[in-house]
Amino acid sequence: MKPLRPAFTIIEILISVIILSLAIVPVLKLHTDNREQIIYISERNKRALQDSLYLDTAIFQQHKETKSAYELLRDSFKIKELKSREILKKNSRAIYIPEAIRITPLPEQGGPSAIINEVMLKDKHSSSYYQFTLDAFQ
Repeated sequence: MKPLRPAFTIIEILISVIILSLAIVPVLKLHTDNREQIIYISERNKRALQDSLYLDTAIFQQHKETKSAYELLRDSFKIKELKSREILKKNSRAIYIPEAIRITPLPEQGGPSAIINEVMLKDKHSSSYYQFTLDAFQ
C-alpha cells in the first residue's frame, strides 16, 4: 500500500481562489478604463476631423446657432452629389463665438498687435478653436 501524500484542503483552495480573484479585479478595472479612454480618444479624433468643416471664416456670423456642415459649406462649395449632401446635413454642431480678444504690446516695447477669435463647437465632444490675426506693428 502506497503512503498517502499530503494534499490541499478545501479551505486552502478557497483562500487561493480568493487571493487570485482579488489580484485580477484591479487588472480588469484598469483594462476597462483604458478601453474607455481609447474609445473616447478615437471618437474625439473623428470629431476633430469633422470640426474642420466648421472652421471657415463665415462661422463668425453664426453665434448661438446650431448649423449643419452643409449649411455652412453650401455657399463656398457646389456639392452636387446627394449622398455627400446627406452626410453633411447629418453632421451638425451648436456654435458659440465669444467676443474677440485684442492683444496690444506695451508702447515702450513695440511689436505686433493681434486679434484672437474663439470658435466653440458644442456637442458630446465639445471643442474650441482659435483664429489669430496679426493687426499691425506699433
